[in-house]
Amino acid sequence: MRKRIISILPVLSCLAVAPAMADWQYPGTYIGDGWYEDDGMRFTISARGGAAFGMGSIKNEVGAIVTGYYISPDESQVATSAYCQVTGNCDGWLYAGYGELADVPATKDLESFSFAAGASIGWTIPNRPQWRIEAGWDHISESDYNSSPMFEGDLELQGGEISGVIATVESASVNSQVSTDIISVMAFYDFFDGLYKPTRTAIPYIGFGIGYADTKTILNLSDPFGDIAYQEELLQYGEIVETTDGARVAQFYKSERRTSNVAGLLSLGVSYGISENMFMDFGARVAYLPKIKWGLSNSDDTRHREFFAAENVIYANIMLGLRFEF
Repeated sequence: MRKRIISILPVLSCLAVAPAMADWQYPGTYIGDGWYEDDGMRFTISARGGAAFGMGSIKNEVGAIVTGYYISPDESQVATSAYCQVTGNCDGWLYAGYGELADVPATKDLESFSFAAGASIGWTIPNRPQWRIEAGWDHISESDYNSSPMFEGDLELQGGEISGVIATVESASVNSQVSTDIISVMAFYDFFDGLYKPTRTAIPYIGFGIGYADTKTILNLSDPFGDIAYQEELLQYGEIVETTDGARVAQFYKSERRTSNVAGLLSLGVSYGISENMFMDFGARVAYLPKIKWGLSNSDDTRHREFFAAENVIYANIMLGLRFEF
């Protein structure tokens, strides 16, 4: 979708610049005797670019992954069943029990910086030119979310030979990317009086709207801590590899996931009339997305499984652009 939109931007730019350079007049409605009435309605087209900051709360969504643990005779060390099986270093250790990885929180939330760009077309309302309605597209470019360990925390074990054992769990390593496209409809109010926007004057504005957000996440997951290497459910999403010290860990396939959301948008900014047709625009756009998901896929991308998600995601974009009205 993004490639198709980008391909028509040069055409839209030509459509915008040509009328602006022609110094179009606004004859409006003919009322007789060579006089016209201008109702203030204008067709608008704009393009913008800048920076984006995203943030959201990362939630563990690995589901029912159960890991067993052993504890040393002096109860000073706890190790996973996988570690004990591979290394053989747990002779005389007692079975401490099992715990679910889903109960361990993520180590960090989503915080990302990236570039943003967008374009819009619309019109000002007849006889209410302070109001304009625009259909727009915004692209938040690819940014990283990396974490190692992905999950970390204390886990109370169950079903062991010793009751009440608390294991400090470190699990999974994540290298991932996220990018978002938003198609929106927004209403803007420009703070000026009369039917004509003043030139050489700063005009504050506010906008709000709703949109459709399409987010792509790319996940590279690895298992340096060895606690998920023997999970049968996950083996279809990767391969078991042997490290230089003889340990066996899981290396998962690179996976891609798309998430669709209904997005809420708010905009604040100021425009400056360079001419009657051309306005420089500096503003901030804030978009709210309920949820973005990361997941695993198998080698031929026929099976998928959720792994973690970002909830209550907010993108704040600071952008500079040009708007043409004719």
